[in-house]
Amino acid sequence: MLLVGTAAQAATAYFLGLAAVTPALRAHFDLGLAGVGVLIGLASAGLIPTLMAWGSAADRFGERWVMASGLLGASVTLGVLALVDHPVAAGVLLVVAGACGASVNAASGRAVLTWFPVAGRGTAMAIRQTAVPVGAAVAAVALPPIADAGGVPAVFVALAATCLAAAVAVAAFIREPPDAPARTARPAARTREVLADRSLQRLSLAGLLLVVPQFLGSVFLVEVLHGGAGLSLPVAGVLLGVTQVLGAAGRLVNGAWSDRVHSRLGPLRIVALAVTAGFALAAVLRPGPAVLLAAVLVPAAALAISWNGLVFTAAGELAPEGRAATAMAMSNTANYAAGAVTPALGGLVADLAGWSAMLAMGAVAAVGALLALRHLAEPVADPLRR
Repeated sequence: MLLVGTAAQAATAYFLGLAAVTPALRAHFDLGLAGVGVLIGLASAGLIPTLMAWGSAADRFGERWVMASGLLGASVTLGVLALVDHPVAAGVLLVVAGACGASVNAASGRAVLTWFPVAGRGTAMAIRQTAVPVGAAVAAVALPPIADAGGVPAVFVALAATCLAAAVAVAAFIREPPDAPARTARPAARTREVLADRSLQRLSLAGLLLVVPQFLGSVFLVEVLHGGAGLSLPVAGVLLGVTQVLGAAGRLVNGAWSDRVHSRLGPLRIVALAVTAGFALAAVLRPGPAVLLAAVLVPAAALAISWNGLVFTAAGELAPEGRAATAMAMSNTANYAAGAVTPALGGLVADLAGWSAMLAMGAVAAVGALLALRHLAEPVADPLRR
């Protein structure tokens, strides 16, 4: 279940992998830099309004067919994209592909969580949470040669085939665990009751705020170290790669840590505190030596990448009975919304007030996450195994 859920999530990382073939996309659709940026962003835009609906469907009807149908829809849409050469039509189809791929975000998380008891769930979800960066990395390596050999249509055909293979694997292997409670078409808690749950609201707010330093660190680290501190571009690029690797490893460490201490929120608070201190110190050091700034900012940015599995697992465990996927979709929607806004807002702050102010913005957001988590209690029972 963990392997198939992780592979299905990795298969939907096409919206990140497309960034590796932007020159081919620009030539094929006759776009400028801004245009290709909008085109790639449309795939992510399709996720935001559909995550909750997919999560609710997974709670009602099961992960297997929700994931399989979403992946099949993504495969068909990407296949049609191979036949399109108009940018507007391509944009509409990428929105649809993103909306279909959203089925996996909530449902695969629930599929993994239901198969693992509390003692191993954090580690399992941490492994699953590495799927997106791993899938994006594989796409970044594989898609450019495909584009060189067959052009943009071949890229979309390859992505369609990947989603189709994932859909077949999901249909063949995803099952409910033997001790799962009987599923009903109408869970006890309605979607609006999940949305009104104060604990889930606070957890989702904390995740939304932690996305701010996460995206500021990932999107602007090269700019801060190169343009703001004078490091060479190759060195700054290598440090960004190191940050991503450390962040992925941190997700695994945090998941195992949360299992060991039987708490998701305790480690999450400590990570948020460390992110606050790291970004605040980086803001103070930004005018200083580049090496010292990098020594602080790289670990801080890696920590800002490492928390997602803790929030995602906690959302499933805090959910009302029978609504784990809906709760995880609620958390994910908040994260994607923050991810859509943060780069533009961070760039605006940097333009108006400088890089130190932008880094301080990350620290302030992490403080807000700490306040949102204050006195938030762990679940008293396991909603996935009642």
